[in-house]
Amino acid sequence: MTLSHWMLILLLAIAAFSIRVLGLFAGDAIRASRFAWVLDDVPGLLVVALVASSLAGQSAVTWAAAAVALGVAYVTNHVILTMCVGGLAYAGMASAGPIWAALH
Repeated sequence: MTLSHWMLILLLAIAAFSIRVLGLFAGDAIRASRFAWVLDDVPGLLVVALVASSLAGQSAVTWAAAAVALGVAYVTNHVILTMCVGGLAYAGMASAGPIWAALH
């Protein structure tokens, strides 16, 4: 590798480390402020943002399986069960598509 590759790796490592250190300081500052309640909701908000952005532009089967998974998550509050049922719902609906098309 050339010197420019190593410099890029070093710069990215410094940037990644700096982001983590700034996060620690910002988290401590927020924890001591009146906005401490926000930190309790951040993990759930991140998951919702990731799922919503991954669903954008997907097929109706994916949206239906996501709705099934959301229902299971709401009722059971069990992550592994939600993942399994959501995956099975997607597999079932995706494989049933050609069957329904052949019947009509």
